[in-house]
Amino acid sequence: MATASERLLLRLEWKVVRRLDGRLQGAHRTAHRGSGIDFTGLRAYGDGDDARHIDWNVTARLDEPHLRVFTEDRELTVWLVLDRSASMAAGRPGRGKHDVLAELALVLARLFGRSGNRVGALLFDTGRPRVVPPGTSRRHALRIGAELERTSKIRGTTGLERTSKTRGTTGLERTSKARGGTTTDLAEMLDAAGRLARRRALIVVLSDFIGDGDWERSLQRLARRHEVVALRIVDTADDVLPEAGLIVVEDAETGEQLVVDSADPLLRVRFRAAVDARDARLKAGMRRAGVPVHRIDTDRDLAEALVEVVARTRDRSP
Repeated sequence: MATASERLLLRLEWKVVRRLDGRLQGAHRTAHRGSGIDFTGLRAYGDGDDARHIDWNVTARLDEPHLRVFTEDRELTVWLVLDRSASMAAGRPGRGKHDVLAELALVLARLFGRSGNRVGALLFDTGRPRVVPPGTSRRHALRIGAELERTSKIRGTTGLERTSKTRGTTGLERTSKARGGTTTDLAEMLDAAGRLARRRALIVVLSDFIGDGDWERSLQRLARRHEVVALRIVDTADDVLPEAGLIVVEDAETGEQLVVDSADPLLRVRFRAAVDARDARLKAGMRRAGVPVHRIDTDRDLAEALVEVVARTRDRSP
């Protein structure tokens, strides 16, 4: 009987991979110049060129030094950094942030692997990270899916819950149901990726970027050594406070709960301001690190979202 990962990958191959196949195919042009393995032509020797690349046969015929030129295209090592922390459990059943992350991971592993690139994964939560060493095959993509299944039991509930409590204070009331968990250390997640990727690689970070730590410095260190792309997975529960009267809101990372009056105009203004400030800090930090960040909403078609990511990435290319 097929596993859940096999069924999911088969569905994604029909619905997403076939639509994207060809957009990510072919070799990857690195951000740094270098020699590849494919000969592309000759050019005249110039000051500062490496004499080891002189083609002496052509030089003798033309009586002028010429260099052999190779493509800079090469196979990639791709690392998928997968945030499996409690805040990734937010969203409706079957289409929460952790569901979208699993789909993205399988699609990216399959697409890059089909091009001959080696894909590895780092699954990070508040415990010990899980590592899947780089590989290329479809079976390897399923191995990443299997690890995602093993880490699918995430602490916490789905963001916002309506409560049956009808009495009490208006505004905010702290409840005693706090699990005493810890928030995601985004800096440690990025540092772990840096320790793992010893050679230059493409690192794709899939996260909601909700957590603590001086992650900006860690991101800058990572981006100096590697090519880094951030896919920020967002659910409506992250950005919108539903106007539903008295509700319980829970911090998915720590388990702390508050009873809030969601109809309170002042609370709604403060909530919106906090969301805007969080987004501004994230965009500014990514911009300073030189890392492109792409928003992936849980209610959006995955293929359309990835097509947009590819288009935006190519628009940035020199």
